Amino acid sequence: MKKFLAIYYAPAEVMQGMANATAAQKEEGMKPWIQWMEKFGKNIEDVGAPVMPAHSINPKGSWGGSSKDVTGYSIVKAESADAAKKLFEGHPHLATAPGCSIEFSELAAM
Repeated sequence: MKKFLAIYYAPAEVMQGMANATAAQKEEGMKPWIQWMEKFGKNIEDVGAPVMPAHSINPKGSWGGSSKDVTGYSIVKAESADAAKKLFEGHPHLATAPGCSIEFSELAAM
């Protein structure tokens, strides 16, 4: 099986809302994720985690904030990119808020 790195994107205001959520709201928000993990558990290599805002360096060595709203990642296993796409159809991240998206790339075998 091939491995794919999924990157989750969400607008900054979505991440701020999640940071300000109560414990009960966070628990409720995790329920669809748990259902996704149960449905595709055999295909999930690493469910991943949320990530904090990124830092970016340019070729001149200057650091700044990233212009990309990366909010998390997962690593999944599938026979092909088309099979991996099926793992993300109806994914709970996409229902989080407008502007949320997922990209994935195959990890090259070394």
